[in-house]
Amino acid sequence: MKNRLWRGMLAATIALLALSGVAWADNDRNDDCTKATLKGDYAFTVNTWTLPPSEMGPGFVLGLTTFNGKGELTQIDYPAGSALPDFRRGQTGTYSVNGDCTGRAQVFLNVGGIGTGHGVIDLVFVISNGGRAIHGVVAQLTPPGAMQPATVIDRVNFWRVGSGEDN
Repeated sequence: MKNRLWRGMLAATIALLALSGVAWADNDRNDDCTKATLKGDYAFTVNTWTLPPSEMGPGFVLGLTTFNGKGELTQIDYPAGSALPDFRRGQTGTYSVNGDCTGRAQVFLNVGGIGTGHGVIDLVFVISNGGRAIHGVVAQLTPPGAMQPATVIDRVNFWRVGSGEDN
């Protein structure tokens, strides 16, 4: 009798563990993402390397991007080591999000001044942590005033500003 009871408890335990594992795996799966997954303010950093290597070495940028949840964004940033008195403003762009939480963005750099003008950053990204973080790389960069894209290796990370209830 004890043996039968023990086997029954063992079978029930295994079944519960298996079922909870299925439920756990389902919770780990990415929910379908949309443009609305990205809404609100995101602080970001960029680590960049220019190819071929130049005397400038690696570059670093920090900033704030605001996603509107409908595919449009605004952005300010500050490149480390620059002589700028403040953040560069007036940057706008668009973004798209796929159901698997991958996406693309284009940021239009509107940085005034002689010989500068508009530049374009094409970004490829992955959304993680329910939209609280974005990890990306720059697929292509056309610097302001340039006629053709530069060869760069850029890593970008975004973090939602504030609590999840704020957005």
